[in-house]
Amino acid sequence: QVQLVESGGGRVQAGGSLRLSCAASGRTFSSLGMGWFRQAPGKEREFVARIGRSTAYADSVKGRFTISRDNAKNTAYLQMNSLKPEDTAVYFCAADSQRLPYPKFEYWGQGTQVTVSS
Repeated sequence: QVQLVESGGGRVQAGGSLRLSCAASGRTFSSLGMGWFRQAPGKEREFVARIGRSTAYADSVKGRFTISRDNAKNTAYLQMNSLKPEDTAVYFCAADSQRLPYPKFEYWGQGTQVTVSS
C-alpha cells in the first residue's frame, strides 16, 4: 500500500551535517506516522525519531537531529547536525498507518548509508 524511498545519505566528516529525505507514495501521506531508524554494523536496528500522533527522538540524537515532514510533497525529512562517527549506519525510513491503538511501523524503505569519518 505504501512505498518509501530514502535519499540524501553519503559520507561526511565529524561535526558536519546531512539531510535525509523519504518520498512516500501509495496512500494519503498526511494520515501516516513517519519514522527513522538506523542499523550500524553488528548491531540491531534502533529507533531514531518519529513524527505523527506524537514526536519523539532517541536520547542519543536529541538536540542534534530534527524530524519534519512536508505533506504537500509527500516527503519526510531527517536533518542531522553535529554528526559523530557513532552515527554511522544504514538509515531506514518507515511508515505507520496509525490504524491501530499502538505504534506499528509496517512499511519500510530500502535504506541509505550514512558514514561519518573521524
